[in-house]
Amino acid sequence: MSTAPHLSEQAKETLPTHVAIIMDGNGRWAKARHLPRVEGHRNGVESVRAIVRAAGEVGVKYLTLYAFSVENWNRPKDEVDTLMKYLARFLKNEIGELNKNNVRLEAIGQIYRLPEFVQAQLKKTKAALAKNNGLTLILALSYGGRTELIEAIRSIGDKIKDGKLDPAEINEQLISQHLYTSNYPDPDLLIRTSGEMRLSNFLLWQISYAELVITPTLWPDFRKPQFFAALEEYTRRHRRFGLV
Repeated sequence: MSTAPHLSEQAKETLPTHVAIIMDGNGRWAKARHLPRVEGHRNGVESVRAIVRAAGEVGVKYLTLYAFSVENWNRPKDEVDTLMKYLARFLKNEIGELNKNNVRLEAIGQIYRLPEFVQAQLKKTKAALAKNNGLTLILALSYGGRTELIEAIRSIGDKIKDGKLDPAEINEQLISQHLYTSNYPDPDLLIRTSGEMRLSNFLLWQISYAELVITPTLWPDFRKPQFFAALEEYTRRHRRFGLV
């Protein structure tokens, strides 16, 4: 008889405050089963539910999921439309589950590019979960790391132009304050599923010192055991931040 996955005491003591995940492999999961790509996305939602629950259980404070990139707008329209419907449905249907688990919801990216029905549901869901103080779930939606940096530079440039900022004041802290993630700590751990060895334009500034865990598991198969395995791997790392 199999036993439920559990974390070692050492892993519990060195738990990352912020975990970010590049959720990759939905299409390949579906293709391997001779199913439409949308079936991979639908099963991927089950993994989101499982990982949000597991992260909250063990005490992770922030979980950022790369849900939809700025590049994803270039996918076939039918697939994008389906993804948007799944997103709105997830935001509506998960309110009870997220509330039960004391999860607060935030979103980063060019939210204004999302369909109005998605924006409206996102606003409702965030409001319904606003009083929770457990895990903060951050959905990266219509997000791109380079786009984020461009917008931050433009904002800083406007302040310099208006005489509100001296260029000599620009430092790491100031740049961080102008990013979408200004209210959250940088990720300690970045997980990428499906075995791909790239960052895909995700949190380029914020993950400068994050530990990277790449797993061959495709996202629809990534559940609590795989998540705990990544946390255990994080525990074995020695984070030096450029020091000896």
